[in-house]
Amino acid sequence: MSTDSAATALSKQTSAVDLAAPPVSPASSAAATRETALGILAAISVCHGLNDLMQSVLPATYPILKDAYHLSFGQIGLITFANQVTASLLQPVVGTFTDRRPKPYSLSTGMAFTLVGLLLLSIAPAFGAILAAVALVGIGSSIFHPESSRVARLASGGRHGFAQSLFQVGGNFGTSLGPLLAAYIVLPNGQRSIAWFSLVALVSMTILFRVGTWYREHIVANVRSAAATVRTALPGRRVMIALTILMLLVFSKNVYLASLTSFYTFYLINKFQVSVQSAQLHLFVLLGAAAAGTFIGGPIGDRIGRKYVIWVSILGVLPFTLALPYANLLWTEILTVLIGLILASAFPAIVVFAQEMVPGRVGAISGMFFGFAFGAGGVGAAMLGRLADATSIDVVYKVCSFLPAIGLLTWFLPNIEPRAKRA
Repeated sequence: MSTDSAATALSKQTSAVDLAAPPVSPASSAAATRETALGILAAISVCHGLNDLMQSVLPATYPILKDAYHLSFGQIGLITFANQVTASLLQPVVGTFTDRRPKPYSLSTGMAFTLVGLLLLSIAPAFGAILAAVALVGIGSSIFHPESSRVARLASGGRHGFAQSLFQVGGNFGTSLGPLLAAYIVLPNGQRSIAWFSLVALVSMTILFRVGTWYREHIVANVRSAAATVRTALPGRRVMIALTILMLLVFSKNVYLASLTSFYTFYLINKFQVSVQSAQLHLFVLLGAAAAGTFIGGPIGDRIGRKYVIWVSILGVLPFTLALPYANLLWTEILTVLIGLILASAFPAIVVFAQEMVPGRVGAISGMFFGFAFGAGGVGAAMLGRLADATSIDVVYKVCSFLPAIGLLTWFLPNIEPRAKRA
C-alpha cells in the first residue's frame, strides 16, 4: 500500500471514529494517557501473563496426555500445531479488522474462548476432542494479542520498546509459570484438574473489561496519532523486503523455542533420566530466563537501536545452541538459560521495528507477527515431532542448533532508528 493511500484510509477511519465517539481534545487525551499509562500497561501485561499461563499449561500436560491416550510424538506435535496454527491464522485477520474498526471489548470476549477450551480439555474423551479444545484456546489467543499490543503502544507515551517489552514479559512470565503450576496441580491430580485454570480466564476477563473501557475512551487519539505518523513510512518495496527478513528471523527464533517448549522435558528425561517433576522445574527455569530476556530487549532497543538488539539476540545465541546437544546436565541447564535469555530479547525489538516501518497499522502488524510466531512454532513442533519419531530427541536438538545462523539476514534490514528519531 502506498503512503498516500494509507493516509487516505486512515483519514476515512478517523472520520468514522469521530462520528461514533464523543469529541476528545488532543491535550486532554494526551494528559489522560500519561496519567493512566503505567496502570494500563501493568493491567495488559498481567492479562498477557494470565493468557499465556493458560497457553503454557498445554505443553506442560503433554506427559499426562501421552500416557492417557497412548499418543506418539507426532500426535504431541499435532496438538501444538492445532493450538498455534489456529492462533496464527486468525491474528492477522483480527488485527486488520480492528485497525479499521477498533473493538475495545473484544479483549474480554477472546478470553471466553480460552475458558471454554480449557473446560473442554479437562473432560476431552478422545484425541479429536483434545485438538478441538486446544484450537479454542488458540482462538482466544488470536483475539487477545493484536488488540492488547495496540493498547500497549497507545499507553506507551512514546517509549514503544519499553511498552512492548513490559507487555510481552507478562506473557513470558505466565508461560514460565504454567509448567510450574501444572507440575503441582495437573500432574498430581490428573486431566480434570485443568478445569481449575478456567478461573484464571474469569479473572482476566474482568480486568480486560476495565482495560476495554479505557481503550474506548482513547480510540480517537490513537487514530489521529496513526494518521499523523503515516508520513514516516518507508517505500513499499523496502518495507516488503524488511518484513520478509523479520519473518525469517521470527521463524528461526520460534522454531528453536518450539523445540524447547514442546520437547525439552522429554529430552531431559530420555538423556539424563530425571523425573517428570524435575523436568518441569527445568522448563520453568528456562522460560523464566526467556521472560527476563523479553523485558531487557525492548528498553535496550529504545536506547541503542532495535537493529543492534536483533543482531545480538538471534545470531549471538548460535554458539550456545551448537554446544547444547553435547553438554552434560549441568551445562545443559546453563546453556538453556543463556539461550532463553538472549533469544527472547529479539521479539519486542522485531515487533516495534515492524510497527515503525508500517505506521498506522499496529493491529495488522502485531497480528501478523504474533500470528506468524504462533504458526512457526506450531509447524516447527509438528515437524520436529515427526523427526523425533523417526530418529530421536537428540537429533532434533542437533538439527535445530543451526537455526540462529539465519540471524545473518539482519545485515539487510534498513536503518530506521535515525528516521524515527527525526520524526
